[in-house]
Amino acid sequence: METGVKSASTDQKNALIATIAAAFVTDPMARWICPEAHQYFACINEFVDAFGGGAFLHQSAYYVEGYRGAALWLPPMVAPNEEKLMAIIKDNMPADRLDAGFAVFEKMGSYHPEEPHWYLPLIGVDPSHQARGYGSQLMKHALERCDREKKAAYLESSNPRNLSLYIRHGFELTGTIQVSDSPPLFPMVRKPRN
Repeated sequence: METGVKSASTDQKNALIATIAAAFVTDPMARWICPEAHQYFACINEFVDAFGGGAFLHQSAYYVEGYRGAALWLPPMVAPNEEKLMAIIKDNMPADRLDAGFAVFEKMGSYHPEEPHWYLPLIGVDPSHQARGYGSQLMKHALERCDREKKAAYLESSNPRNLSLYIRHGFELTGTIQVSDSPPLFPMVRKPRN
């Protein structure tokens, strides 16, 4: 199935965030941060916006038709809104996990490549449309830009099931991030291709 990938405008922000929120409802790391359903649904949109919302300002928020899948890419030298992210975590994460939660995010920062790179904080496909190639289309679209610009791409996979997708697109595992009882996060880098 070939569906064109499009860049989202800020008017489409809520639709893309909703797709990502749906995709992450059973994500191990998202639910470790917000284990209760009411907490998850109360904060996930704000979390997605803080983590990847900068993509809307740089025309690097992508989606497939019908908002079946979405990816928020941050260009080189653009970072998530760390202050807002930490506030969301502090307000929503169980108190006995807070120190570990903050440590996970600190370790995430240490794995980013030193050279300017594209960062994919969030990609997701609506669960009712998964396993139809939308994730691959979103990856291919963004990685073509990385290759044109000769920039590396970086992400952390929060779900081991998605590792094969990233490996198929040229990403290499650079380690594992795990603190206390957190689920593992898998930092991955892809060098630009000619």
